[in-house]
Amino acid sequence: MAVRRHRARTLITGVLAALALSTVLLSVEAGPAAATAPPTVNRPDAAAGWLARQLVDGERFEVVFDGVAYPDQGLTIDGIFAFAAAKVADTNAAKATAWLARPEILTGYIGDGTEAYAGATAKLALAVQVRGGNPAAFGGVDLIARLRGLQSASGRFSDRSAFGDYSNQFTQALALITLSRTAGGAPASGAAYLAGARCADGGYPLYFGQPACVSDVDATALAVQALLAAHRPSDAAPAIAWLISVQHADGSFADGSGTVNANSTGLAAQALAAAGRPLVWLKARSFLLTLQVRCAGPATNRGAIAYTSAGFDPATAVRATAQAVPGLTGGGLATLSAAGSKPAAPVLACP
Repeated sequence: MAVRRHRARTLITGVLAALALSTVLLSVEAGPAAATAPPTVNRPDAAAGWLARQLVDGERFEVVFDGVAYPDQGLTIDGIFAFAAAKVADTNAAKATAWLARPEILTGYIGDGTEAYAGATAKLALAVQVRGGNPAAFGGVDLIARLRGLQSASGRFSDRSAFGDYSNQFTQALALITLSRTAGGAPASGAAYLAGARCADGGYPLYFGQPACVSDVDATALAVQALLAAHRPSDAAPAIAWLISVQHADGSFADGSGTVNANSTGLAAQALAAAGRPLVWLKARSFLLTLQVRCAGPATNRGAIAYTSAGFDPATAVRATAQAVPGLTGGGLATLSAAGSKPAAPVLACP
């Protein structure tokens, strides 16, 4: 929310001082550049660069189950968001977008025939928007019309599937954010449905219609961005206050199980930045940077963001890094753009 006029100068001065100190510290620790890729002392850039180098064939992420690799479109889109937020790895982002447009990859994600998945449709359409493309004509599909067609009379966006409806708070929030970027804007009924799901403490649950409303950091963070994008700041205010109330002293956030992690902290940081709360955003950002593999770590891991303070784990680092980078840069989904991104994937400059 808006900062009171008499406090604005103090807040801005504090933020600039913190950023300046961060820049000085990064410059001191940086060393000669690696020859294989552009070096950087910008640690969000380095995180996105590491992430780009994990893409299979430079274009996609995969998930392995029982020894078989399957395409992971959702994680690949998270990577596209991270590259846009850091304004790097545009070459890889373009390859990833082209991969997502392949018929078998596209329909395998958003559904085909009688199958239609609202969350996947919204997330893919948002990725196309971030890339500056036309989501109304992506891979031969009008993603926007498809998404609007999955909204019920209640305002909720739901899956149409023989396997059941797996839509949740993420689905609703992503749909509103995506549609807020179109000429028609986010539907008022959809925003009202989301606002009506708020728990008594001000946060938002992951799932609708549960016997007990339990606020979740990840769901609340996306709800904040969606409500702000839908021009409902008064509905976002309690959620922002709840997020701040559950932030730990070190700036971190925990998931529903109580595990402090990069993913939840990254999403919360992104929401706080979008909400115009720079001081609490900086606290979350500082925590995320403590999870980054620095120059003392193996060269192949440098720049990555670990899932928890337990250290780098290749099984979780890709998703953790993808969701942490937008939190590090403060790039909100409603305005995120790849415009002006550099083509290469930088490496952390080390001695």
